[in-house]
Amino acid sequence: MVRRLENKVIFISGGNSGIGLACAQEFVSEGAEVIILARSAEKADEALAQINGKASAVLGDVADLASLKRAFDEVADRYGQLDGLVISAGIAIPGALGDVDAETYDSMFNVNVKGAFFSVQYAQSLLQRGSSVILVSSCLHEMGMAGMSVYSASKAALRSLARSLTPDLEAIGGRINVISPGPIRTEVLKKSGMTEEQVDAQFEVFNQNIAAGRVGLPEEIAKTALFLASDDSSFLYGADIQADGGLNQTRWPRG
Repeated sequence: MVRRLENKVIFISGGNSGIGLACAQEFVSEGAEVIILARSAEKADEALAQINGKASAVLGDVADLASLKRAFDEVADRYGQLDGLVISAGIAIPGALGDVDAETYDSMFNVNVKGAFFSVQYAQSLLQRGSSVILVSSCLHEMGMAGMSVYSASKAALRSLARSLTPDLEAIGGRINVISPGPIRTEVLKKSGMTEEQVDAQFEVFNQNIAAGRVGLPEEIAKTALFLASDDSSFLYGADIQADGGLNQTRWPRG
C-alpha cells in the first residue's frame, strides 16, 4: 500500500509537543521524513523518542529570528528541499483587557505571528512544486472569548496570512492552508500559568458547550493535517478547516 506522504520531507515547528508532535508521529507513519524544531536538545530528544520513523530535530526558537534562520539553513544543508511545512508553535497567555501588558502582547505576536511569517519566508526557497504549508490557527480567530483577545487576534492574523501568502506559494507551485482547532487536550493551558485544577475546570466548560461533547485530541488534528499535507487536498488554496468539535456552531457562554 502506498503511503500518502511517501518520500516527502516535512518541517514542523512546535514539533516536540502537543499538536506538532502528533503531526510528526502521523506523518512518519505515512512515509514522510520529518524535521522538528525544538528550543533545546533535551526537548528534541524527548520528542524524537516518541516518533517511530524517520525523524530528526534542529534547534531554534520561532521568537528568535536569528536562531530560526540558522535552523532553516541547517535544513537546507542536510536536505536541500522541503515538501511541507507545519507551523504549530504557539503560546496562549490569558488576560483581561486591563491586565495585558506590552511584554505579554509582544510575546504572543512574536511567537504566533512573526515566527510563523518568517518560517514561511525562510522555507520558501526550499519548498518544492506540490508542497503544502499548514498554519495552525484556532477557532478563536473568529469568535470572542473573555480574556483571550490578544491570543485570538494573533490567530486571526494567521488566518489572514494564509489568504495573503497564497499567491506567493502558488508562484512556486505550492499551497498554504489553515487548521483552526477548537479546545484540544494539550499542555498549552498549563504552560500559560493555569493550575491543573483550573485546566480541568476549563475543559469541563468546553465539554458542556461543544457539539462533540468533549475536547479534542492532538491525534485528531494530526489526521486533518495529514489531509492538508497530502495530495488529497490538492484543490485547497488559502482554506481554513475548522476542526473545533462544533464549538463555533454551538451557543458559547459569555464571560
